[in-house]
Amino acid sequence: FYLMLQFGNLKHNDGRLRFSKQNVVYKSSKTGKVDSIPASELNLAQWRRVCLGHGIKLGTSTGHVYKYDGFRDTDFEKISEFFKANYKVELTEKDMCVKGWNWGTAKFSGPLLSFEVNDNTAFEVPLSNVSQCATGKNEVTLEFHQNDDTEVSLMEVRFYVPPSQSDERQDPVEAFAQNVLSKADVIQATGDAVCIFKELQCLTPRGRYDIRIYPTFLHLHGKTFDYKIPYTTVLRLFLLPHKDQRQMFFVISLDPPIKQGQTRYHFLILLFSKEEDISLTLNMSEEDVERRFEGKLSKFMSGSLYEMVSRVMKALVNRKITVPGNFQGHSGAQCITCSYKASSGLLYPLERGFIYVHKPPVHLRFEEISCVNFARGTTTTRSFDFEIETKQGNQYTFSSIEREEYGKLFDFVNAKKLNIKNRGFKEGNIDEYSDSDDDQHDAYLERMKAEGKIREEGNDSDESDGESGEYDSNASASDSSEGGEESEDESAKKKKAKKAKVVKEKKERKPRKEKKQKDAGGPKRPMSAYMLWLNSSRERIKSENPGISVTEISKKAGEMWRQLSKDEKQEWEAKAGEAKKQYDKAKKEYKESGGATSSPRKESKKSGAKKDDKKRKSAGADKDRERGGNDSFKSREFIETSEESSSDSDHKSKSKRKKVNPESDDEEEEAVSTPASSEEESD
Repeated sequence: FYLMLQFGNLKHNDGRLRFSKQNVVYKSSKTGKVDSIPASELNLAQWRRVCLGHGIKLGTSTGHVYKYDGFRDTDFEKISEFFKANYKVELTEKDMCVKGWNWGTAKFSGPLLSFEVNDNTAFEVPLSNVSQCATGKNEVTLEFHQNDDTEVSLMEVRFYVPPSQSDERQDPVEAFAQNVLSKADVIQATGDAVCIFKELQCLTPRGRYDIRIYPTFLHLHGKTFDYKIPYTTVLRLFLLPHKDQRQMFFVISLDPPIKQGQTRYHFLILLFSKEEDISLTLNMSEEDVERRFEGKLSKFMSGSLYEMVSRVMKALVNRKITVPGNFQGHSGAQCITCSYKASSGLLYPLERGFIYVHKPPVHLRFEEISCVNFARGTTTTRSFDFEIETKQGNQYTFSSIEREEYGKLFDFVNAKKLNIKNRGFKEGNIDEYSDSDDDQHDAYLERMKAEGKIREEGNDSDESDGESGEYDSNASASDSSEGGEESEDESAKKKKAKKAKVVKEKKERKPRKEKKQKDAGGPKRPMSAYMLWLNSSRERIKSENPGISVTEISKKAGEMWRQLSKDEKQEWEAKAGEAKKQYDKAKKEYKESGGATSSPRKESKKSGAKKDDKKRKSAGADKDRERGGNDSFKSREFIETSEESSSDSDHKSKSKRKKVNPESDDEEEEAVSTPASSEEESD
């Protein structure tokens, strides 16, 4: 038999485990912590399949449980024989549930909460890691201590506990919570509370809480969550008047903060009404109160609720309460209304710093401020922004501050000798903040007016250029017409001129469009070597990869083609070359037989001319409808031939002239057909 077994570099635990005849010893190589289990106390040994390999679970008669992972499958027989010979304990194999079900049975065995599905363990929770336990209607929430040694740690687990029909005397939710709390590492409320404040309004964390004041900590009890705050975690206390002069903020700064899941609360903010009074009796004898608090508190006290809370907290925490200094804003309040991160709140300039309440609360001490900056408001000139930059490089921007507060805030910052980035801003531009809105220059409005003026001038210059470029040569036509017709002719000329310019610009696209025309009767182009190979290999790829899509076939084929050797590709390149020769031969025979002799350009010209005739007719009809059938409208043909005719000829004489001069008509039609066809092709 083995006298000793030793395993080094166990996974997850990162340490050494040694089984000897007297005890089991594990030493962590990271922390140096040593676990020593006497052999006489061992009463449970289980071999389990875990995430990466196998693990062993050891239980003792004192109720402690130890788990070690990182064993190989071949270690089972060796460890089992050693346990039988030396510990008289059988190493049993225990299966874990890997179904992924979330409905099972919770069993409490010593310091462990085991969640089992069909009598197989799904997971285990060491109750010593539980920091908070909250109960709901049919729900129990467990919160855990944060593990600083890992990047990601489990913070919360919620169990749904169905109502029990058998035993109505005991609530199953409360029974579950009591089992957890009996072994959990929770700050217990031991002893009697010094005093209790009922249903206080809390802004962060939001809700109404009962605050129980104990000698060493305060306990926040809400409907969903409970918080235990030791007095050693309290850094500062603030008592701040609301701007409406009817409410008071009591702020408690905490480090480390209280936690709710992944949320951290560095400040506890309570809101009180000044009109709310209370009579308070401390749960202590007068002698104890005098001896403990040295006159700071008395057994019987009465007054405003916020005064009683702040007085009790000051005596128990033994810290001073910070109140606003001598700063007064424009309205006489000791704070400034502003916004921080899209939430409205109040900024309090203090004697040694700034504090913003309430969402999120921010406290900045003067000693950690590098500089401040006054900036113009981004949306309106009625307000400005106050920026604070810390020595660590963080920047806090408090926006939407009324401009009437500027002078008071600037004087306060200047008196505290803080570094102001834009010093001189007050002296040079303060008049802009003191003037009324009526006399103030609106830069945005002026910029919009300037842009509109530039846009109008650009449009006028475009129209004038079009007139001079198109119609100077036709000045005689407009001169010979009557005064009433002259204005209408000019408007018609302007519209026609713009259309003619567009047609001339599109002439350049004609050669590119002709390249895309294909001869449908010609021989088909040959396939490349890759395409020949792909057609022959497509079915094979489908059979090797059932259910593969068309795009995946192309990707797979591309990878396979790149992996082919030169000799394998040469076969398909030879086939592609042979196909190219056959294509060249067929193309030559096709051309010799008279194929591809018709000019697509001529066909496009003819079709373009026909389409142009239709366009001109439809355009003329539209123009007539727009002008109500007025005979003074003149088409392009009339304008070009108007030098040979008299100015007071009507629409009938124009139609006669078209019949008499067919040759000029054909020339015009041929001239117009070319841009029309190009326009049709570009469309």
